[in-house]
Amino acid sequence: MLIDHRTYVCRPGTIKLHLALYEKTGFEVQSKHLGQPLLYAGTETGDPNSYVHIWVYDSAADRAEKRKALQADPAWADYLKQSRDAGYLVSQQNKLLVPVDFAPKPITADRPG
Repeated sequence: MLIDHRTYVCRPGTIKLHLALYEKTGFEVQSKHLGQPLLYAGTETGDPNSYVHIWVYDSAADRAEKRKALQADPAWADYLKQSRDAGYLVSQQNKLLVPVDFAPKPITADRPG
């Protein structure tokens, strides 16, 4: 199992605009290729201009295959162009995580609890 933890930071005052754009033009196409995220959340403490989303993959190869299909989708390219043109995002940080053996695995649609 591979967990892709992503943190994005928006320009102050634009996070709601950015998330509305993603909801309208990005979420459906991304979910079509990657499946449903484990988590998509705004921050309650810390930087109020940031949000996190977490995706779960079977392996690095599974992630690479799904992300390649996503990148090839014209609808995703359109979303990325709209996001770039809007200029809401300031930074992005990705962390690829592997669960330790003794901890419970995340519950997802593919991995019921």
